[in-house]
Formats: sequence, structure tokens, C-alpha cells
Amino acid sequence: MSNQENGMHRGLKNRHIQMIALGGAIGTGLFYGSAATIELAGPAITFSYLIGGLVIFFIMRMLGEMAVDEPVSGSFSHFAYKYWGEFPGFLSGWNYWFNYIVVSMAELTAVGIYINFWFPDIPHWLTALVCLVLVTLLNLISVGTFGEFEFWFAIVKVVAIIGMIVFGLFLIFSGINGEATGFDNLWIHGGFIPNGMIGILFSLVPVMFSFGGIELIGITAGEADNPQKSIPKAINQVMWRILIFYVGALSVLMVLYPWNQVGADGSPFVMIFSKIGIPAAATLLNIVVLTAALSVYNSGVYSNGRMLYSLAMQGNAPKLFAKLNKRGIPVAGVLVSSGITLVGVILNFLLPGKIFTYLMAVAIIAAVITWTTIIIVNLKFRKAKIAQGEGDALHFKTPLHPYTNYFCAAFLVMIVILMAFTESMKMAVLVLPIWLLILWISFKIKKSRESK
Repeated sequence: MSNQENGMHRGLKNRHIQMIALGGAIGTGLFYGSAATIELAGPAITFSYLIGGLVIFFIMRMLGEMAVDEPVSGSFSHFAYKYWGEFPGFLSGWNYWFNYIVVSMAELTAVGIYINFWFPDIPHWLTALVCLVLVTLLNLISVGTFGEFEFWFAIVKVVAIIGMIVFGLFLIFSGINGEATGFDNLWIHGGFIPNGMIGILFSLVPVMFSFGGIELIGITAGEADNPQKSIPKAINQVMWRILIFYVGALSVLMVLYPWNQVGADGSPFVMIFSKIGIPAAATLLNIVVLTAALSVYNSGVYSNGRMLYSLAMQGNAPKLFAKLNKRGIPVAGVLVSSGITLVGVILNFLLPGKIFTYLMAVAIIAAVITWTTIIIVNLKFRKAKIAQGEGDALHFKTPLHPYTNYFCAAFLVMIVILMAFTESMKMAVLVLPIWLLILWISFKIKKSRESK
């Protein structure tokens, strides 16, 4: 069934798709979560993002290969269901929904932290609640409105990062009072790789949180006006842009200020410009990082509604979620997802200042499940296409298939092992088998009801 036939509107243009992808990946992971990466890797943080970016690029090409061939709403959940089996489709869909629920909670938490830069007495939970209501209402208007807002949210981030890089380079080579900053900060505080290769390895964990959300490109395929053109262009262009923004911006920060004095009380971007005596730049960047958090949360609300819609169309969620309003919006999915995200508001009330790290760990685990599913399903998808004699007809093939699949799978296994040896993230690894068991039991209950 086409998306036009079932009511889903193809209202997202190529510029929307590209900026949605940027919006999903350039957010709190970069502007706030990078503090944890800097602490582990020091100036070598650039290596960490290059490695993580390469892995994510390959995974995105795997998803893109399938999304271009079959542009449907729900993306990899649909492919898992079709090419792997009922339970993988059930698991991948509900896990991705859960992943973005947790990411949404993390973004709302970050919004509170950013607001405290100006208004330290406003509690995080209150800021989170206001943002939740406003963004939910925005997503109930139309998909075109969502795309337009996300486009401009992303434009603000991109322009700001480029401006920060240019301004940072000016400070490096000329200085505020005519005295150049120089590059000494890259090595005088324990060396370029102060914590050795172990530090770089462990830094890959928060790095992967930074890249979480870029798979949203695949979710948008069902509402893209020309998916065969826009999806490949978005994947190929967005990845190198993100690497430039991440690596370029963080390289400038590492040169401007000692890495071991950054701290984690706010965004490293804001803190550094504030500490080197440029409050105007710090204030402007805080506006940008606030916009970034709202952008990712906006993408989360959009994604969750569409994933519940896809699950309902498969029969893996209540039929209520398969209903669209006249504007093609899955209202029930959007409202229920936002309602559950209220848990994040409650957590911010109960554990102010502590919840972000825990949410990040759970989000990484959920993202690893999603990415692993994409890797395995892509292998099965390609095998099915070859068996049908359509292997050579694919328009957007994964480079070096299937070796890149095996490489990325091994990398994700390593990420989970590293998390098991990280005190603040160990609990998320222990929760992993429990979460998979819950999904398995839920699937069995669903099947037993269908057989009656």
C-alpha cells in the first residue's frame, strides 16, 4: 500500500530530509555529551569522532540501500519484519520507539541545563514540561510544518557551528588582543593522547550517543517526495558534513582551551567561550545549543509517532496507532509518545542534575540494538534480492558488502563490552537482556491472542 493510499503525505522535500538528518545527529551529544568524550580522550577526541563517524556512515548506507529500494514509513522495522521475521520486526520497531523516548528525555534534561545558564533558579523539570507541550503541539499541525521547523532549527545549528569555527580560528591565529592563542593546548596538558588508546576506546561510547538519531533519514522515506533521489543525497552529503562539524568544531575547542579544564557543568562550547572572556559568544552559543536540543526532541516526537504507526500497520501495535487525521498525522502515536516522555519530567524532578548520564547509557544500548538490526537485515535483504535476480538492480548499494556489515557488527559488540566496564553505564548493559526478554514475552502474548 502506498503512503498516498493509506493517508500518509509525502510533504518532505530534499532540503527537509537533509536538515532532518542533521537535526537528529547534531544535538545534545555534540553540544553537551562531548564533555564526557573530552574527559576520556583529550585532544584526541577528533580520532574518536572519525572512527565513530565511519561506522555510522556504513550503517546508514545499509539502511539507505533498503530505503531507496522500498521507501516506506517505519523503515528498518518494516524491513526486519519482511526479510527476517515477525519477532525481529516487532523488536526493532518497539526498540526504536523506546530509544527515541529515552533520547527525548535526555534532550529535555539538556534543555533545563542550558536554561540554567541564564536562569539558575528554574528547576529542570519545569523547563522540560514547557518544551514537551510546545513541541508536541507543533507536531500535530502537519508534516510540512514539522519539516519546515526542523529545516530552520538545523540551519541555526549549522550556521552557528561554522561561525564558531571561523571565530575560533581567528582567535587561534590573531588572539583577542593581537596575541595568537597558538596550538600548545593540544599537547602541553599530558600530550595529544593523554589517556592512551584506552581513553580513545572508552570515548567511543559517548561518541556513538552523539551519532544516534541519524537513522531518522530512513524513517522519513515514507514521506519524502522523491526518495530515490533525496535519500542517497542526504546520506552521502550529511555524513561528511557531520564529520566536518564535529571534528572541526571540537578541534577548535581543544586548541582554544585546556581540555582538562572543560568540566561537565554545561555545554563545553558555551563554557569555553565564557571562560576565555567572551560572554557574548557564550550567550549566543547557549541559544544555539538550546535550539539544538529542541531540534532533536522535535525529531524524536516525529519519529515516535511514525514508528507506532508502522508497528500498527504490521499488526504489532494497537490499531488505534494506525489512524491518521486529515493532515496525515498519526495523532495517537504522537500524543501517547509525548505522554510517556513525561516520565523524563518526573525523573528531572526526582533526580535533578543526575539523570542525563543514565539516560545516555540506556539510549546507547537501544541504539546498538537498532544498528545491529539494520546490519543483519541488510545482509538478509541483499541475499533475498540476489535470490530474486534483482541484486544488480539496486541503486544505492552498501560499499564493500558484506565485509562492512561484519566490521560494524564487531564494533558494536565492542561498544557494549566497553559499557560493561564503565561504572556509570554498567546498569544499562545489565538491563539489555531484561529489555529483550520483555519484548519477547510481549511478542508471545500478542501471538497467543491472535491464535484465539
